[in-house]
Amino acid sequence: MLNRSEIDALFDPDLPEPSFWEQQYPARQLPAGAEVTRFCPSPTGHAHIGGIHVAAIDAAIARQSGGVYFVRIEDTDQAREVEGAVDRFDHAFRHFGVASDETDTTGLYGPYTQSRRARIYQTYVRELMRQGKAYPCFATKDELEALRADQLAKKVPSGYYGEWAPWRDADDEAVRERLATGVPYVVRFRSPGTDAGRIAFTDRIRGTIEMDDNRADTVILKTSDSALRLPTYHLAHAVDDHLMGVTIVIRGDEWLSSVAVHHQLFDALGVPRIPYAHIAPLMKQEGKTRRKLSKRRDPEADVEYYAQAGYPTEAVLYYLRGLANGRLAEMPLDQALREPLRLEECGVTGALINLAKLEDICADYIAALPGATILGRVKEWAKVYDVPLAEVLEGEDDLALRALAVERDGFDNPRKDLRMWSNFGTHYGFFFRQLFDLVTDPADPRFGGLAPDVVRDLSRRLLDRYQPIEDGDDWFDQLRAVAAELKFADSARTYKQNPGLYPGSIKEASQVIRVLLTGSTRSPALHLVAATLGEAEVRRRLEAVRLA
Repeated sequence: MLNRSEIDALFDPDLPEPSFWEQQYPARQLPAGAEVTRFCPSPTGHAHIGGIHVAAIDAAIARQSGGVYFVRIEDTDQAREVEGAVDRFDHAFRHFGVASDETDTTGLYGPYTQSRRARIYQTYVRELMRQGKAYPCFATKDELEALRADQLAKKVPSGYYGEWAPWRDADDEAVRERLATGVPYVVRFRSPGTDAGRIAFTDRIRGTIEMDDNRADTVILKTSDSALRLPTYHLAHAVDDHLMGVTIVIRGDEWLSSVAVHHQLFDALGVPRIPYAHIAPLMKQEGKTRRKLSKRRDPEADVEYYAQAGYPTEAVLYYLRGLANGRLAEMPLDQALREPLRLEECGVTGALINLAKLEDICADYIAALPGATILGRVKEWAKVYDVPLAEVLEGEDDLALRALAVERDGFDNPRKDLRMWSNFGTHYGFFFRQLFDLVTDPADPRFGGLAPDVVRDLSRRLLDRYQPIEDGDDWFDQLRAVAAELKFADSARTYKQNPGLYPGSIKEASQVIRVLLTGSTRSPALHLVAATLGEAEVRRRLEAVRLA
C-alpha cells in the first residue's frame, strides 16, 4: 500500500480535508419529519417524461413535509453530454412545476452541478486511499476485456474482483513504477471481498429486499489523464447526498442493483446510509406486451412532446400523480394535486402511459375552465409554438371568447373538443377570417356529391332570405324552407325510401351550409356558429361559392 505522502502527491497539495467540507455543508435546520429530496438528471439527451414523473414525486414528498426539494445536475459523464440539455431540463422543470427549491444563487448547499464539485470528490477519494479503502488501477481496456472473456468462459459472475482484480493487491513497487512513468489510472473502491454474502435493506416503496452483497471493486474516480478528475455516479451521489442533507433518495429502479455498493461506500466514508425508494419505470403497451417507454422509439417519452402539443400542465401532473398513487386518480383534479403523495402506495411493476386516457383528462379539465382562462393559455402556448395563431389572437379577443362560448357557456354538457392547446386552431380557427379559407368550388367533395348547381342554388336562396335569428329552431327554419324549395326530402328516412325523387335530404342541405360556414362536415350547432361569426361574415362565406 502506498504511504500517505505518496497518496497525497497524486492530488493537488491544497486539497482540503473532509472536515473542511463538513463545515461548509452543515446539517440543515428543518422541522421534525421534513424530507430533503433531490432529482438528478444527466444531461445526455432530452428530458424524459419518466424523469418528470420521478421529479414530481421527489418534489411532493419534500414539499408536503415542509422540507426541501432540489435539482442536481449529474454531468460527470462529460463525453456523452449533449449541448443545451441543461437549459432544456430547466425549461421542462419550470413548465411542470418541479423547478428546484434551491439554486446556486439561492441555496446554501451548491454548486448544484457535479462537474463544479470535483475538488470535493477528490478530497473523499484521497481519504479512502489513505485508509486503504481505494487504490489506483492501471488495467487497460484490452486487459479488462480479457478478464471479462475469462469470466465468461469459466461461467462466473463478471466484475473486477478476486483473481480478476490484478491491481487490488498489486506489489507497491509495480504501482510506484507506473505512477512514476505517468501511466493513466483510475481509482477503484476496495470492496469487502469475494465472499461478501447476502444483505437485506428496506426500500421505502418495495419493503424488505435481499440481494447478494457487492464483491466488485467499482471505479470511483475516472482516469488520471483527463483534465478534470471527476468521479463516477457511485461515489458522487454518496458524497453529495450526505453533504447536501438528503434524507431519502428517490430514483429509478435501474439503480436498485447498485444499492449494495452504495451502502458499502456510505460505510467506507463513515457517514450514515440514506434510505432509498426505487420508482418503477413508465411503460408502453406494444401489442400484447409492455416495455419501458423509450427515448429513442417513443416521441411521447420526450417532455417537449407534451409542451409542443400543449397538454395542460395541471392535467399532466394529475395524470402522473394518479400513476404514482392510484387513489389520487379517483379524485377531482384540484383535490388530487393537494393530497399528500405516499411512497408506500407507489407500484413496483411500472405504470402504463396511455395517451388516450391523458387526453380525456385534459378534455375534462379544459371544459371546466372559463373561456378567458382558456384563451390566455392558448395565447401563451401559441407565442412559443404557433406564432401565426398568436398574431391572429392578439387582436381578436372578443371573437375568440365568443367562439369558446359556443356550446360551452350555459350547457350542462359542455363541448370537450379541446384536449390540448394545439387543438384550438383545428377546432376554432374557422371562426377567424385570417385562418379560414373560403369554400369556392361548388364541386367540393365535402358537399357529398351534390350537383354544383344545387350547391349554388342553396347558397343563393339562403342568402336571399337570411336573417340573423337567435332562436335555433327559427334560424334553421330558413334553411328548411330553402331546402323544400329545391325539393330536398324533409328527413333522411324519406330520402332513403325514394332517393330518385330528391337531390338529397335536409341533412345533405345542412351539410352544404355547414361546409360553407366552417369548412368542415362537423361543427357546433349552425345557428350558434352563425351568431358568433356575425351576419356580414356569414353572407361573405355563403356568397363565395356562388361568385366563384
